[in-house]
This record gives sequence, C-alpha cells and structure tokens, in this order.
Amino acid sequence: MLRDAIQDLYNKFRIYFYMQVFAKFEKREASLTTVESYSVECIKALGEPTVQEFAIMMGISAPNAAYKVNALVQKGYIEKIQDENDHREFHLRPTRKFWEYYNVSYRYVKKVEERCKKRFTPEEMDKLEEMVRIITTELMPELNVMKFTKEGAENHVSIGMQEE
Repeated sequence: MLRDAIQDLYNKFRIYFYMQVFAKFEKREASLTTVESYSVECIKALGEPTVQEFAIMMGISAPNAAYKVNALVQKGYIEKIQDENDHREFHLRPTRKFWEYYNVSYRYVKKVEERCKKRFTPEEMDKLEEMVRIITTELMPELNVMKFTKEGAENHVSIGMQEE
C-alpha cells in the first residue's frame, strides 16, 4: 500500500537522523534537548517566523514559545532579527551552529537523491519531483507554513481536531 511506503520512507529518514544525533550524544557534542531539536527544526521549516507564528504552528502559548526561543538563542542555534518594516517584531533565523547540526540529516537526503538519480530515468525523476511537490503543497494543507499567522491559527487548530 502507498500508505505503508510513505510511512516506511518517513521512518527511515527519521531513524537515520536519530542515529546521527545519538552518535553525537555519545561523543558529548550534543547540546539540545529533544524538544529544543524539534523546535529549532520547526523554526527552520517556517522560514524565519516570529515567536507568535512559531507558537501558533506548534500549538503552544506565546510565553512557552518565548521560553523555548530564548533557550535556543542562548545556546546559539537561532538569532532574533528585527523586522525591517515593524521594528517591534523580531524574526527567528537559524545560525551557522544550527546549519552544522541540520546538515546531519540534509547530507543523507542528498545521498538518497543521488541514489535515485542513478536508479531512475530523468523522466521518472521529474515525475517523482512533481508528485512530491504536489503532496507537500496541495495534499498537506495543514502544514502550509505560509499560513501560520494570527488569522490562520483558528483554522490550524480546527483542522487538527477534525483529524482525531
């Protein structure tokens, strides 16, 4: 079934990432908690969100989000960048330290992509890319990171409740 194939793909990417993260714990190089790891990856995925946008996406209170953000800033994984138009707003941007951490999983994605290029024809690769883009942009609307604003918060919460 397609469902099983998608779940298997997702699990393999996740497991590889966790293997790499745990190896860093063995060497005492890791400095992020599990929740902080998830938080910083969500911030990256949101593309420089505000603290409020991050809170809405994660379904947590603004004070809780601010606490998590401050911990990540102190550890050097994200920085706050003042909005050019509204100087009261700050956007969250991953730092070089984050990118070094993130590249653990990104390198594997690149490796899998190279293996796909060797295994599939260029036409099949084009079709695979098209299908993945359709899945991520059209078929996963509750994860449309561009819509996580104050106006979209109620919709986000109601979508999550409908799926349960």
